[in-house]
Amino acid sequence: MRFIDETIIHVKAGDGGHGCIAFLREKFRPNGGPCGGDGGKGGDIIFQSDKQLSTLQDLPKNHHYKAKRGEHGKGKNCHGKNGVDFIIKVPPGTIIKDLNTEQIIHDFKKHSESFVIAKGGNGGFGNARFKTKNNVAPKIANNGALGEEFSLSLELKVLADVGLVGFPNAGKSTLISKISNSKPKISDYPFTTLTPNLGIVKYHDYKSFVMADIPGLVEGASKGKGLGSQFLRHIERTKVLVFIIDANSETINDDYNVLKKELLNHKPDLDKLPKLILLSKVDTINDTELNQKNLPNGVKIIKISSITGKNLENAIKSIAYLVES
Repeated sequence: MRFIDETIIHVKAGDGGHGCIAFLREKFRPNGGPCGGDGGKGGDIIFQSDKQLSTLQDLPKNHHYKAKRGEHGKGKNCHGKNGVDFIIKVPPGTIIKDLNTEQIIHDFKKHSESFVIAKGGNGGFGNARFKTKNNVAPKIANNGALGEEFSLSLELKVLADVGLVGFPNAGKSTLISKISNSKPKISDYPFTTLTPNLGIVKYHDYKSFVMADIPGLVEGASKGKGLGSQFLRHIERTKVLVFIIDANSETINDDYNVLKKELLNHKPDLDKLPKLILLSKVDTINDTELNQKNLPNGVKIIKISSITGKNLENAIKSIAYLVES
């Protein structure tokens, strides 16, 4: 499945139905008064957030969305039916912008939010509305108003408490599969993760936090290198940054600085977030060799093994503490 986190669409709300010009004609009332009904209101275009969705991948299949127009009014003062609203479902974390002005129109931050992006046009008045003392048989009616129409830019930034970042093959997917309900694809080649995986990590009895496994970054990602450039935006909403670095690396301190630099190049404010380093795959290296390596200063480091489970509970408690702080 291809992950799509931005797309452009065009929306058009339904036009209002036209008012009707009609006169009552009955057997004993050959010259009855005006009875033209009003037109129905056009359908709205409504966005609705749905936590069951995780990508915008369905939207590009149809770049144009149009709601039904209202029915025209009819004789005997029959009003036209309102047009049916058109509902577009998107995952929480979706930002809607006006394509031309780039102004943010709405930001979906939780499940089951609804937002009317384009309002349907009002129905036109039938000639019954125009009857006056001086004009008892008006032959005029209104056309329905046009529905609103916009070109929109949609962008998805996943909502998570914790952002898990690291180079490809650092063990992010394995970790999140062990401590959460997420079941990402895992393999021993780079860029196995092509979509941000969200996992709910439970701790204590009733508490939990959401962790996002961001696809592997490479040096230069903030300038468009590698796949990571597509996903840096997903780290912006997190409360805590967890760096995962392979304990077998000969340049652990440099790895940490490169990862941090790419994040800060993308958004300097990320430096203000609480940070934690997890050294992964410690089951594949002896303690003596690991202790001789140059490790980062000023940030807590926990040595873990997702395979054996070493220190995973300690890691969860430490991350939860930062989330709650």
